[in-house]
Amino acid sequence: MSHAGVDVDIAIIGAGAAGLAAGRELLRANASFIILEARDRAGGRARTFDAGDCPIDLGCGWLHSADENPFVAVAEELGVQLDRSGAPWQKPAWPGNFPLNEQKLYREEWARFYERLEAGAQDAVDRPASDFLTPGHPANAMLDAGSTFINGVELAGLSTVDYSRYHDNGINWRAPAGFGALIAGMGAGLPVTYNCPVTLIDHSGKQLRLQTPRGTISARAVVVSVSTNLIAGEHLRFEPAMPEKIAAAANLPLGLADKLFLHVERPDDLPLEGRVYGARDKVAMTSFHTRPFARPVIECYFGGAFAREMEAGGKAAFADFAIGELVAAFGASIRARLTPVVATQWGLDPFALGSYSHARVGHSDARAVLAAPVEGRIFFAGEACSRRDFSTAHGAFRTGVAAAIAALAV
Repeated sequence: MSHAGVDVDIAIIGAGAAGLAAGRELLRANASFIILEARDRAGGRARTFDAGDCPIDLGCGWLHSADENPFVAVAEELGVQLDRSGAPWQKPAWPGNFPLNEQKLYREEWARFYERLEAGAQDAVDRPASDFLTPGHPANAMLDAGSTFINGVELAGLSTVDYSRYHDNGINWRAPAGFGALIAGMGAGLPVTYNCPVTLIDHSGKQLRLQTPRGTISARAVVVSVSTNLIAGEHLRFEPAMPEKIAAAANLPLGLADKLFLHVERPDDLPLEGRVYGARDKVAMTSFHTRPFARPVIECYFGGAFAREMEAGGKAAFADFAIGELVAAFGASIRARLTPVVATQWGLDPFALGSYSHARVGHSDARAVLAAPVEGRIFFAGEACSRRDFSTAHGAFRTGVAAAIAALAV
């Protein structure tokens, strides 16, 4: 269907958590709007993969700070069940290859590292988070690997000031049917056009003109909720150019966190809702969540530069490494019981080019620059625009609502 000549009050670019949250707000206000989504589905970097009776979240899977997370209300509204039993990383890991006394030492060093980082965030000059590691400490490799899972980047590339602002109260819930499915469900009843990437926003005239493969759309205001890597790489361009936005996006790159899912035969000898670690003496390691929801599945996590290296080899490379780590932990007999199901490659996804944002060292102010409206009619939303909830779906949701309210004021 052609959109040539379509004229709306507000256009939303992107049907991820931010764009859908903005759309819901506009729908309640009876506004004239349209959501333009490059993919053939809603949800953005949230996606639930249908593996039969075993839904698998390829993107975000946890409602962090759950007791204050807006998706709890969305779940209640849509009739989606939430599991409130907590996260496996908040209890001891499997001790078979990680003795409890060593886990205690690791947790103590983790706490001291964060104390030093929080104190260092008060300095006048921003520093890489790696500056607060204890030189030569045996836990350093795991701490750095942990950053790749949490932030998508190693500590050396992480702004201390920006990271110290992140808010997490430690309460974590899940949606057994999939968090990605919950987010995509917000799109029901919204005017979303799929397979319709916006490549240019022309703001030279009184009306905004959005170029798409289906024609040019006119709007009085626009909410931009695409990944920072797309803005920085000018996959979405502005005319006249907006170099300050491109620079801000470049200083908030999407790090990389990928997942592999393995089906396991006879899973009962593996820890239920367990956390298992691979090699702990190097950053290029994998962590595992075994038997989530008592399902015969192992969720394998890869992050940072190591994940990018694995992406080049696809699912086979992810599976080969992860299975090797599991064999080292549980013995050779487990190999025949493991079957790869699906692996993500968020860094190669053309509409994401990564997982979630982090601020480069010295650029902790970039989030405010990216989020600032332009000309009172171009508004920005997404997790990268959130000062305290970046890298989360609820951070994206909140910025989407705020952008919609601001756009309505136009």
